[in-house]
Amino acid sequence: MKSSQYRKKQLQFLASILCCSPAEIEYLCENIESYYGNWVEEKKDKDTGKVKTYPDGTSKKRIIRPSYSRLKQIQKSIKINILSKIELPENIQGGVKKKSNITNAKAHQGNKYQFATDLQDFFPSVTHKQIFKLFLDLGYSNHIAHWLTKLTSIEFELPQGTPTSTAIANLVFRDTDQKLIALCKSNQITYTRFVDDLTFSAYKNFRPLTNEILDIVRSSGFKISYRKTKYEGDQTLTGIRVFNNYIDAPDKIKEKAKAEGSDASLLHKPYTTYLGNIRMTNRNLKAGTLTIRK
Repeated sequence: MKSSQYRKKQLQFLASILCCSPAEIEYLCENIESYYGNWVEEKKDKDTGKVKTYPDGTSKKRIIRPSYSRLKQIQKSIKINILSKIELPENIQGGVKKKSNITNAKAHQGNKYQFATDLQDFFPSVTHKQIFKLFLDLGYSNHIAHWLTKLTSIEFELPQGTPTSTAIANLVFRDTDQKLIALCKSNQITYTRFVDDLTFSAYKNFRPLTNEILDIVRSSGFKISYRKTKYEGDQTLTGIRVFNNYIDAPDKIKEKAKAEGSDASLLHKPYTTYLGNIRMTNRNLKAGTLTIRK
């Protein structure tokens, strides 16, 4: 089969997977910049809600690149028909159905020693070459991997704000996850990851292993946010306060939930609902009694 015929067959195959026309794929790949927004968002501290700043006082920012129109629809199709079918380790809590920052924190309840760190600029640090390799590793041809990479990246990196970005980031980081899981399993350490937040905990002191943990991440080409790297007990993990026998919301969430409770005009009370979801994990109703899970 001639190369042009093979390319055409591959394009038709991808179009059938994504439920669109071959012409749409080619048009979007050629005009990809027209289907992305671009705005700058100030980074806020999860505990205080205040804008993060550099030592000179300037605010820290992130670039949000949401996709629009037909590209967003096709990205949703890529997520549903390709990315979501790939199994992830149970340790992954972000971008996975029925998992959240609450289930992530809950996994570490009761562990005296906790180590948390954060991946710096996680999405933009995932390059188009890594995305291309991901699709090749999933068994797709060079042609299909090229089109899928074009449809899910912009300016040679993974954008923040699209339907496919979290799923791709999870899959690109999967090999690093497996190395961390192996290390933690052999040392009785609980490990979870909520997107770019990595959390480790154990009953016994494992501080001597923290450098080895960070080395695994760094050797994979990812950067660590050292400001967010902490080794201590009863700390805030993915926005949740984690204690020995329970988890709870930080004070700012409880204050906002209290304010909602005193406002009779509100039809929806998101902070109250969120607080209830967190505290519900601490309850176990048996024979009409309320007990604390340990």
